[in-house]
Amino acid sequence: MHTDPELFFQMLADTTRLRISMLLQRHGELCVCELTHALEQSQPKISRHLGQMREAELVQTRRAGRWMYYRLHPDLQAWMQAALGSTLDGVAELSPYKEDAQLLAGMPNRPGASCCA
Repeated sequence: MHTDPELFFQMLADTTRLRISMLLQRHGELCVCELTHALEQSQPKISRHLGQMREAELVQTRRAGRWMYYRLHPDLQAWMQAALGSTLDGVAELSPYKEDAQLLAGMPNRPGASCCA
């Protein structure tokens, strides 16, 4: 597990990765399709950022059938978890984080139904 503060903050310095991190902090685990919907970004772009986050050990994956789910890595250092929680507390009602959460909440066919058409 990486414990390098510089790498951790480099991952969060990118807007797309920060938005992904905030959604994962709020919801626990999300399918790639949910992230693409909430951020209104293409699947290749979201997957590229998730790949970088996985390489940095910020996120962990789980495959269910043909769907890939992501969550924040459960072995993150306590200070990293605290930083993510504090950040979400501070930005939850700000744009674009609030809109990301609203778009996700309004997504039709979320996983558990007939995911990711």
